[in-house]
Amino acid sequence: MKEKRDTYTCSDPQPPGSGGKGKTVDFVSLGCSKNLVDSEMLMGLMEANGYRCTHDSDDPHGEIVVVNTCGFINDAKEESIYTILEFAQAKTEGRIERLYVMGCLSERYLADLEKEIPEVDGWYGKFNYRKLLSDLNEESSFNKDSSFRKLTTPRHYAYLKISEGCNRDCAYCAIPLITGRHQSRPMDEILDEVRWLVGQGVKELQVIGQELTYYGLDLYGERRIAQLVEQMAGIAGVEWIRLHYAYPTHFPWELTRVMREHDNVCNYLDVALQHISDPVLSRMHRHVTKEETIRFIERLRREVPGICLRTTLMVGFPGETEEDFQELLDFVRWARFERMGAFAYSEEDGTYAAQHYEDDVPEEVKERRLSKLMRLQQDISAELEGAKVGQVLKVIIDRREGDYYVGRTEYCSPEVDPEVLIPCTEGTLMPGQFYQTRITGAEEFDLYGEIVES
Repeated sequence: MKEKRDTYTCSDPQPPGSGGKGKTVDFVSLGCSKNLVDSEMLMGLMEANGYRCTHDSDDPHGEIVVVNTCGFINDAKEESIYTILEFAQAKTEGRIERLYVMGCLSERYLADLEKEIPEVDGWYGKFNYRKLLSDLNEESSFNKDSSFRKLTTPRHYAYLKISEGCNRDCAYCAIPLITGRHQSRPMDEILDEVRWLVGQGVKELQVIGQELTYYGLDLYGERRIAQLVEQMAGIAGVEWIRLHYAYPTHFPWELTRVMREHDNVCNYLDVALQHISDPVLSRMHRHVTKEETIRFIERLRREVPGICLRTTLMVGFPGETEEDFQELLDFVRWARFERMGAFAYSEEDGTYAAQHYEDDVPEEVKERRLSKLMRLQQDISAELEGAKVGQVLKVIIDRREGDYYVGRTEYCSPEVDPEVLIPCTEGTLMPGQFYQTRITGAEEFDLYGEIVES
């Protein structure tokens, strides 16, 4: 998982209550895109109550700081704690007046954190963060609801969270302990948000949830991700829909028909597979076998020709042998994933693995295996990206950076996937606009291109 840190400043020239009068609020959002959506929701609520929210630097200069934390794995928790302590020091030195914390880390470790970091003025979890607004105001008369978010991404794309929580019982994962069981958002509510996003200029939707393919079971008694995506695809102004975080077991195959039949549904799917060795998959409680995984990938590639598969793999899970790891390497050579991330196992409090397995793979072995796996993927990525040279692809421009415009194809999600670099000598390109681009060169994780004259 890619750590992300964004900071936003909210100024309040006309606050609804004296508790916030004349104050500024710095938002720091850590972790995944699902956390970012929560920050955007709170910022939207603040704007509905007279706050003006703008993007700012990491330098704490506001009277109030709000840190939205991540608590998924050790690295993410350490980053969250470091950030809280950084702002706690700023408060001690008088550079800020108040400090508030919300999100996954405080949802999970509230009691311990309150004792260890007394400088924090208020702690909020994953779901009660709206209470922060009332706590910032001494008066009770304020707008307690908001029908919009404060978008912090570039105007042309946004993250769309369709569910929260997870019903899977993977042995290593703490997410269900933090977010609870899967909860789908009503379809009509999601479609209304899509229409609102399009009205804000959004063209590209990154559809996110802990387990997209479970969508609808709790509300409708059946998996309805295919129906949801198809209805989204029919909304005027939606140019690209990209799907993140599916699961191979009980996959709703109707979704592949939707991907084939709708040009604005990207040929892209993010499926975290974690491992391929049957003994490791069994200990992980993944409820899938090596044979089933291989058949799943073969069917995906058969039903959606040219699909870009992104996956995440884990090394060093308790009991993983050199034979298990070699099997994983052989699998990656066979699958040739277009996108792949990997991480080393870290023991998470409260999980089945932490309670029942010994963390018996030495750290140096984990790191060696991780490095070897990523070197293999680097070679595969270089070959796959190099094969695109000479092709003409549809590219959306995200930004200008130095001497290049930076864009992406439908096979590239923001922040985590390869980008297309187009020299500024090609002319003036507009962020958020699509251009037919001929790929002229390739590196391991990036492409170079030139605009094709129409």
